Amino acid sequence: MAINDSNNKIVGVPVKCVAVIFGVTGLVGKELARRLLSSSSKRQWKVYGIARAPQIKEALQNPNYHFVSCDLLNPSETRQKLSPLDDVTHIFWVTWASQFPIDSPECCEENEAMMSNALNAILPRAKALKHVSLQTGTKHYISLQEQPNAKEVSYFDEQCPRVGTGHNFYYVLEDLLQERLGGKIPWSIHRPGFIMGCSHRSLYNLVGSLCVYGTICKKLNLPFLFGGTRECWEEMSIDASDARLVAEQHVWAATNEAVQSPRGQAFNAINGSGFTWKEIWPAIGTKFGLSMESLAGSDAMFDQDFMFSSAMAQKGGLWKEIVTQEGLVQTEMEELANWGFLDVLFRFPRKMLGSRHKVDGLGFTVRFQALDSILYWIDVMRQEKLIP
Repeated sequence: MAINDSNNKIVGVPVKCVAVIFGVTGLVGKELARRLLSSSSKRQWKVYGIARAPQIKEALQNPNYHFVSCDLLNPSETRQKLSPLDDVTHIFWVTWASQFPIDSPECCEENEAMMSNALNAILPRAKALKHVSLQTGTKHYISLQEQPNAKEVSYFDEQCPRVGTGHNFYYVLEDLLQERLGGKIPWSIHRPGFIMGCSHRSLYNLVGSLCVYGTICKKLNLPFLFGGTRECWEEMSIDASDARLVAEQHVWAATNEAVQSPRGQAFNAINGSGFTWKEIWPAIGTKFGLSMESLAGSDAMFDQDFMFSSAMAQKGGLWKEIVTQEGLVQTEMEELANWGFLDVLFRFPRKMLGSRHKVDGLGFTVRFQALDSILYWIDVMRQEKLIP
């Protein structure tokens, strides 16, 4: 016989929650859906997954998962498709519009329009809404318009003020939530570093880029070079964020009343352990079947003049051959790899290192090593038949 606990909840019966995940096909969105629908979840979740692209083959097969294809920039379509979702208890916003440069006013306008259209459709009818979770990033802490000091090392915590006089759509979305929720519904902000996960619907996909690069190096017997600055090669320069950790933190904040605030609560979402590319690059190459053992600890893999965007520019046809020969999911090379992103990431002149003191102090204990994260997600890419 079930009994009631001190909060009048029936002991032994899962709490029923209804989530809507905006950006469900992305790196964190996919993992968030899996996490909520897992049999190990302490709550019983129904999940609406929202994305502009049509349903995809590897979509979750679960009776509690409902995919909705919706163009959030279309107000009438958004209202038609989302206003019926009147049972939503938790909103997870892990998407963004990337049509315009990230530091442009157009980017701010598009992202504000997307969220505004979604809130207009859902808020009036979702009377049981308990929490809204917004994902942005550590670019919250830097000005994209100002030239960074190459020697400056920044250790950002959540209390750092907004910076710059230009355009950052993260600030726009925070202000919109503050206005629309009106101090009545708790909400949280999650700021990951570079995210490691598996998706072919993500613009900044580090693991996907490394996977395509490693596969091509193996196919053509090319050296697995790191192209970037010596500082980025030898020194800790940016935080890694495993998609599993980011998803878990979203759920932790959304379901833990002790850490919630109607004024908005910000959390860095980072692995929390240091690494250098020089230390882990040989193990990554080995994972792709490349001979790297004799190169560990050496600079033989480092080439400051090597540019991924130039070296891989004409490899799209080869990638199609690999996909066909290996029986992989049909993808264009650019769907998995972003060479310009690697060139920027490995040459970024400013160290962007965040603090985990806040989440650690509040009891969030999930941590990952960067190398373990990368190797895990390479395995997932293989399991999903995106790479050989």
